[in-house]
Amino acid sequence: MAILSTNQQEIAERIDAGAAAEVWRDWRWHVRHAITDISTFERLLGVSFGQDERRELEETASRFPLRITPYYLSLIDPKDLWNDPIFMQCFPSPAELQVEPDDMEDPLAEDADHPAPCITHRYPDRVLFLVSNVCAMYCRHCTRKRKVGDVDSVPSETEILESLDYIRENPGIRDVLLSGGDPFMLPDDRLDWILTELDDIEHVEVVRIGSRVPVVLPYRVTDDLARMLARHHPLWVNTHFNHPAEITTSSQKALARLADAGIPLGNQTVLLAGVNDCPRIMKTLVQKLVRNRVRPYYLYQCDLSEGLTHFRTPVSKGIEIVESLIGHTSGFAVPTYVIDAPGGGGKIPVMPQYLISWATNRVVLRNFEGVITTYREPDSYEPVWCDRKCATCGQYLKLEGADESKAVGIVKLLSDEDPTTALVPENTERFERRNES
Repeated sequence: MAILSTNQQEIAERIDAGAAAEVWRDWRWHVRHAITDISTFERLLGVSFGQDERRELEETASRFPLRITPYYLSLIDPKDLWNDPIFMQCFPSPAELQVEPDDMEDPLAEDADHPAPCITHRYPDRVLFLVSNVCAMYCRHCTRKRKVGDVDSVPSETEILESLDYIRENPGIRDVLLSGGDPFMLPDDRLDWILTELDDIEHVEVVRIGSRVPVVLPYRVTDDLARMLARHHPLWVNTHFNHPAEITTSSQKALARLADAGIPLGNQTVLLAGVNDCPRIMKTLVQKLVRNRVRPYYLYQCDLSEGLTHFRTPVSKGIEIVESLIGHTSGFAVPTYVIDAPGGGGKIPVMPQYLISWATNRVVLRNFEGVITTYREPDSYEPVWCDRKCATCGQYLKLEGADESKAVGIVKLLSDEDPTTALVPENTERFERRNES
């Protein structure tokens, strides 16, 4: 019989008296009994809110819906609610109703870069494929708050097929990221079907799945799911742990199932004020992740979605955290700190500066301790095999199967093949004056 913590036992009994231990590790039970209103939250956790407080909470939940799995609820410390990092990530805050002028419904312009029903195509060689609108839990910091709880945006089979056709018809796409919602909330057979269709597209080299399930509903990662996923290599899974308290015995077992199935695991953390904006917390998190075979991948600056102002930190806080990690823990445990640029600009790395200065043949560097040193560059550099004239190159490069992609953005300025000499924003005053003259 499963052994539950005291908090889990009490919650399970309040939901389903007499069957607590048997049902607790059934992920479908957690989905059926997800907490979606303030009263149920109070009853299950044994807390109560004042009348004015409740009114504000219900107003918030009416705009940004509430959904918490009993499992994730059980991780909350009811004695210190408003400081608890689990509570802050899953429970409505009246601060969400404070929409600032810079807040946006779709800050990443995913709906604009939308050439097929479920596709966002922003980068040259990869697409975001939204295969589900169902989440086990509604995270309060979600960048897609505009879609949370919207049953009308659940992808139909026709929309999935049209999206697959788009991928087939664009041979430059080599990487497909399945997201949502949460792909792991799909039935095994439906996810298996989508992965099989992608496997059959020759130019798709790798598929990634983004999922918060190992954090908020680890029992969903069953042996059957892991065996099915193992049939679709090369497959990567990125999950979303934000705080060390989320790495429980159950979540560790879920991660082990995926890793044992040969799936490389990464983690994308969002920097959240009051939750993890602390070097000690972040160091503990990344070290726990690597201990569980999960590589910290990105540390995200919180997006400009509506209702997230209270979660956002200054960028300097993220730089401070990364500075506290580099040199103080394993290099592969240090995530890349990024800002997902508003307007669809994509992820921009924002890291501490270690290159202090440079001259013709040397660079000046500093390390994490503050040591300042120089690196001597060669006085002359001549490429051995390459005259940098790709259009007339006759060398055999041993790149069987590789296909040079069309240069985009800054790469145009570095390419000898491309005649571009400057990237100039449209509609500048200077160009408007030119047009007027």
